[in-house]
Amino acid sequence: MSRSELEAFWMPFTSNRQFKSKPRLLSKASGMHYWTPDGRQVLDAVAGLWCVNAGHGRREITQAVASQLETMDYAPPFQMGHPPAFELANQIVKITPPELDHVFFTNSGSESVDTALKIALAYHRARGEATRTRLIGRERGYHGVGFGGISVGGILPNRKMWSNSLLPSVDHLAHTHDLGKNAFTRGQPEHGANLAEELERLVTLHDASTIAAIIIEPIAGSTGVLIPPKGYLKRIREICDRHGILLIFDEVITGFGRTGSPFAAQEFGVTPDLLTLAKGLTNGCIPMGAVVARKSVYEAFMQGPDNAIELFHGYTYSAHPAACAAGLATLGIYEREGLLTRAKSMAKTWEDAAHSLRGLPHVIDVRNYGLILGLELESIAGKPGARAFEVYTKCFERGLLIRQTADIIALSPPLIVEPAQIDQIFSTLRDVLKSL
Repeated sequence: MSRSELEAFWMPFTSNRQFKSKPRLLSKASGMHYWTPDGRQVLDAVAGLWCVNAGHGRREITQAVASQLETMDYAPPFQMGHPPAFELANQIVKITPPELDHVFFTNSGSESVDTALKIALAYHRARGEATRTRLIGRERGYHGVGFGGISVGGILPNRKMWSNSLLPSVDHLAHTHDLGKNAFTRGQPEHGANLAEELERLVTLHDASTIAAIIIEPIAGSTGVLIPPKGYLKRIREICDRHGILLIFDEVITGFGRTGSPFAAQEFGVTPDLLTLAKGLTNGCIPMGAVVARKSVYEAFMQGPDNAIELFHGYTYSAHPAACAAGLATLGIYEREGLLTRAKSMAKTWEDAAHSLRGLPHVIDVRNYGLILGLELESIAGKPGARAFEVYTKCFERGLLIRQTADIIALSPPLIVEPAQIDQIFSTLRDVLKSL
């Protein structure tokens, strides 16, 4: 495409001028691969954007969506329903922790987060505790790009431009990343569970009667794969229980098999009160998200006259019929092919390959869990992010798609990845790192 043909599209989270001077274009996808317009094959090591868990081009999903569009293209979600919405909700609660059994549909991870925050605030009001308005996030947390999400999020560039317009009454826990004690850990770090006690300090500072909820990514993804120290999440849950604070897990990235369990909540043995989903829910085929709530949270709203709207919230495309069809087909694939737990059987192969990068130029940490990798590189003085971006572009030139955030490389391949493809991913990375 010519430069003039690229101009009309203002690209998200992209250095537009750099990209449009040397575009990286994808034109086709199937299985574990993309293809460029000139026919070059590119191995997808990031599942699109943490979402194509069952691999690209799944005909089961295509056919389900096409059939639904031919049967009914759209149905209003307010005061009306359609069978696939209820079917999908029932399928979702079969694989979430048993206590989480009510599903509110959204269209993205960002919408799921803002929805969960609104539910948390409204929950306390419905129970007569309207003073609970404070929300707690975490440094280096990413919770989408809605004003709620960037308020509780803790990545500076996401907050800086809109700092004067963020939600009031928000505080943040410290992050758990400690290179000095936990560098090159395999799986969960040994050190850092004590950082959960920071929540007790915030309770003392603000008083529990003012705090509605805390939101945490079980594994922080967009900030560079920060894996929870052993015991950390369980301690957070205990503190929340003691003080009546709702615990929200943002599983937009970790959901649907990424850790080796259907959800990280099950993997780490900690059940939140609200769970946010998106990405892998439809294998990335059609935008869709969801919030899954405990029955006790849902029941708190089911008061007053029977004809009253209990929660004034929703979207035109909540439970869109085509998205529901995609979700049902996706969950069917996950079940038939055992993909929600496949990462467990591949984890050792993935881990050994990942840690083989230790000792290569500029590598200062390797961290992994399930089919996730964070590869941290030493920054170039005065040029943060430049080294990892060079790795990103060189890998693409060599037929490998990876993800770069600051000077960290994040990998999360489709759950159908095979050992030979793992070898290709890490041999390519190894060659590129040696070439720096």
